[in-house]
Amino acid sequence: MQQKDDDQFSFIKEKIKEKPVNKRRLLMQAGFTVGMAVVFGLVASLVFTYFQPKFAEMFYPEEPPAVMIPQDSIAETEETEETEEPQTEAVPPETEQPPMEVVMPELEIADLQNVQNKLYAVGREANRFVVTVTGVKSDTDWFNNAYESKGQASGIIIADSGQELLILTEHKVISDVQQVYVTFINDVTVEAEIKKYDGNTGITVLSVPRASVDEETMNAISVAQLGNSLATTQGALVIAVGSPLGTNYSILTGNITSTNNSISTIDNNYTVFTTDIVGSSDGSGVLVNTNGEIIGLVMQDYGNEADQSTLTALSISELKQMIQMMSNGMDVPYIGLQLSTVTTDIAKENEIPKGAYIKEVKMDSPAMAAGLQSGDVITKMGGEAVYTADSYESKLLALEPGDSVEIVIERQGTEKYEEITCTVEVGVLK
Repeated sequence: MQQKDDDQFSFIKEKIKEKPVNKRRLLMQAGFTVGMAVVFGLVASLVFTYFQPKFAEMFYPEEPPAVMIPQDSIAETEETEETEEPQTEAVPPETEQPPMEVVMPELEIADLQNVQNKLYAVGREANRFVVTVTGVKSDTDWFNNAYESKGQASGIIIADSGQELLILTEHKVISDVQQVYVTFINDVTVEAEIKKYDGNTGITVLSVPRASVDEETMNAISVAQLGNSLATTQGALVIAVGSPLGTNYSILTGNITSTNNSISTIDNNYTVFTTDIVGSSDGSGVLVNTNGEIIGLVMQDYGNEADQSTLTALSISELKQMIQMMSNGMDVPYIGLQLSTVTTDIAKENEIPKGAYIKEVKMDSPAMAAGLQSGDVITKMGGEAVYTADSYESKLLALEPGDSVEIVIERQGTEKYEEITCTVEVGVLK
């Protein structure tokens, strides 16, 4: 029966053969696959190249390079002055010539005008590193209506790290503000933020992202050069730029009238330059020398009441280390002492140990918490000898907030001075 069924359907039996290979089609498919892989690789590499810097900046922000400001010293200044002193050779007696009469040419008004033009040219070049700093504060009036108040002062471009521009200004203009803006000499305005603030001097460093400043503005501005103000002498020609009269980009010329004044602030003593340049009591800006280098920071708050009609400035050399610290985002260390130097003559005359004499201890300061008192004389700090107030300041600026430092003092007892060691925890003055 089975055989009969097989015979009945034998006509539908077939033999399945393998399909012949189409080599051309296989080559086309392989080429298409390789082509798509190449396209995918190119697209992936382009996408990675575009987004990698953004992701790196988002998750691993790059720290701006450290700002370095060369420091000045009195020793270097004296050495420079000695090396620059002209050397005169003695003329042998046999070659001596009879003295010649020197006739000085008579100066004309045009000569004076020419000198003034050159001074103003230095001032115009210096104005390239001057900016206008504006602090915007939101408030409400008696009728609960919202309004904005603005305060303005000049600022100085002190560094370009490649990632940010650093601006030096006074904190009183931007105290308790919601927004800070910087306007450059070509009237371009960008937003800035406070990088660091020193509660002692009131000096602030602002940061402006380099990416927010266009190329045209970068070509219009310049970075200030901080000069050696320790070499500044009485009678030196200076140029005031910024807003010495309350109007920005003003240029005033004059002379240094005194370099012997000083002011004692918390943990620091600063030299104050007085000038014969008429200025505003609210004036701000800097003094530059005839080379266009900054030698003084105009801060009228540090002048005497009798000097409010003329410009006064803090010596820039004594501020450089603090400016460098703030430019690198570091807090200025604070202990809370007002000091003066016990010189050899004072020590002999009053029978006081040589060192840094404590005139005042600030309330609620780290110094007060450690037990330091007015009348104490600091002789050692961190294991190193302290002979002057300047050496105390330099040792303090080498510390960081939160550090503990041992300060050795001489305190007057019933019969003589006694040595006492106090441990002070360095803080920050807000």
